[in-house]
Amino acid sequence: MATGWAGDGAVQDQIDATVDDAVSRARRQLRTGPGLIRCEECDVEIPEARRKAVPGVRLCVACQEIQDREHASAAIFNRRGSKDSQLR
Repeated sequence: MATGWAGDGAVQDQIDATVDDAVSRARRQLRTGPGLIRCEECDVEIPEARRKAVPGVRLCVACQEIQDREHASAAIFNRRGSKDSQLR
């Protein structure tokens, strides 16, 4: 059942597009190639197991956790608007 100007699958299409955008953004952030032997932030040696597991690694685990927390706190918003805003 369509309501207003939205088609029958509009909400699911919006969800799919948001997920696709997030996956694309994550893939663009992946590094490739050989990783660093020492962390570029604190100069601690990066273990060989981490270098093998994470291609293009540049940070030690501790610095990576700090960076992940900082990026997680950044406000992420839905460019397409929330469901509530569409119902008004």
